[in-house]
Amino acid sequence: MGKIAFVFAGQGAQYPGMGKEIYESSEAGKRVFDVVQNIRPGLKELCFSGSAEELSVTVNTQPALFAVDLACAAVMEELGVVPDGAAGFSLGEIPALAFAGAFSYEAGAELVMKRAVLMQESSEKNPGAMAAVLKLDDEAVEGLCREIGDIYPVNYNSPGQLVCAGKKEKIDILVNEAAAAGGRALPLAVSGAFHCPFMDAAADGMKKYLEDKELDAFRFPVYSNAAAKPYGGKELISKQINSPVRWKEIVSEMISGGFDTFVEVGAGKTLSGLIKKIDRSVRVMNVQTYDDALQAADLIKENANV
Repeated sequence: MGKIAFVFAGQGAQYPGMGKEIYESSEAGKRVFDVVQNIRPGLKELCFSGSAEELSVTVNTQPALFAVDLACAAVMEELGVVPDGAAGFSLGEIPALAFAGAFSYEAGAELVMKRAVLMQESSEKNPGAMAAVLKLDDEAVEGLCREIGDIYPVNYNSPGQLVCAGKKEKIDILVNEAAAAGGRALPLAVSGAFHCPFMDAAADGMKKYLEDKELDAFRFPVYSNAAAKPYGGKELISKQINSPVRWKEIVSEMISGGFDTFVEVGAGKTLSGLIKKIDRSVRVMNVQTYDDALQAADLIKENANV
């Protein structure tokens, strides 16, 4: 058996009731939620009984997913599984860093609250939209973005799937142009144009927030969204806000480095689906509930003994 990676879900994966079963079934999971609740009062109520509409607001989405992602990872460790490395998609990079020991869970919760406020403010000052372009290669989509203008390729998800962000009216044009080119573009239900220059002010704000803070020693490497390499400094935390998420490259880099088991921790199964599209030869698991964690831990331990 090769190396084990934990991958942490990002914004868009949230759903009502997420994390409730983990909280009720695991002491490790409960501790995570209690820590985040102290930083963000009402967090548990938001996750366990909040509406889809409430959870879709950036300042709510980010701390909620931070708690759920981190709680699921903590349950896996409680069951005896610690990864050899990790990565997180966009927001998911913050709980990945916290779990790796780059900062405490409390500091991570405070950081994610600041990140959410900065990104929400940027979204309000620079309204935008996002769309996933399917069935076209990256070069074709990048060409459409250049031709249309004011839109940017931002999430390199998997072969044949590239998310773009920018002005709403330009995203509407992209939908039509992608179809004309033989592809398909699906507008995303998000509150802003993330990971592009529309987020420059948020990235600057995060850089200032981090000026007097340092990262602690990592227990294992965390692969950066912006660099597609293991973390090398705190500046990558702010840089990822207005830089593309190089997910396809990250996963390929990790596989080249010996990772053959990917455990998605947190809400939804988005990353599991993307990883399977990138390389079907690797083992992919999903942990959203305590039963999921038990099954994943048992399978990993069985394979380790083969």
